[in-house]
Amino acid sequence: MANTYTQIYIHIIFSVKGRESLIKKEYKKELQKYITGIVNNKNQKMIEINCMPDHIHILIGINPDISISSLVRDIKANSSRFINKMCWVKGKFQWQGGYGAFSYSRSQINSVIRYINNQEKHHKVKTFREEYIEFLEKFNIDYNKKYIFK
Repeated sequence: MANTYTQIYIHIIFSVKGRESLIKKEYKKELQKYITGIVNNKNQKMIEINCMPDHIHILIGINPDISISSLVRDIKANSSRFINKMCWVKGKFQWQGGYGAFSYSRSQINSVIRYINNQEKHHKVKTFREEYIEFLEKFNIDYNKKYIFK
């Protein structure tokens, strides 16, 4: 697009189906590299990623030529196939349906990166569910607790 300039930062969060702790530490870096490849192949910019055993945080600089839902769908589908192909879990690996996507300004990026990188420390005092609900409330998003990552 000629003369079109954007600066859009999106923090994406989603969970392993059933919030099971299926992402093992020994596979974390390889999974993060694989997901980074998916993002890069979609011509988007990976800024930060951190896989926890039961969920994932991704900070992306996104171009307006792709919808967030399409990008998340591709990340989830391709990474699920990859995990299953690698036989990293017993049975079939799946991501939970749905995701959170939260926008930030350029001035907030460093604090979001720190937040994503400090997940291990953060989850010593707060569950993923508590964290996720905090995001929804911080961003003033209406939600039904019944549908928060079963």
